[in-house]
Amino acid sequence: MEIKTFEKMKTFSPEKMKKTNLFNTDRMFCDLYCFEADQRQKVHAHDGEDKIYTVLEGEGRFQVGEAIETVSAGSSVLAPAGQPHGVTNTSGKRLVVLVFMAPKPHHG
Repeated sequence: MEIKTFEKMKTFSPEKMKKTNLFNTDRMFCDLYCFEADQRQKVHAHDGEDKIYTVLEGEGRFQVGEAIETVSAGSSVLAPAGQPHGVTNTSGKRLVVLVFMAPKPHHG
């Protein structure tokens, strides 16, 4: 059984948002995204994969398609396959987000 502790896995970088992989299988992945104030994940899309963002700490501005909402700790956001999505930390504090994506993208 694999067990990961978020507190021990959090990693921040002053240059850009930091991704730390927690779990990785042939079918999905789960990452921890750590944002300092004003950092962002640029808006992008995945043709065949759904993504779920769950805010663990802080709050951020999430975009899915044309919709933009501020989301706080304890809430999740679904970015369905093909929809442009991204995150900006506008809170002035750190933002920690748990991210699941399935099926796992296969780039080749």
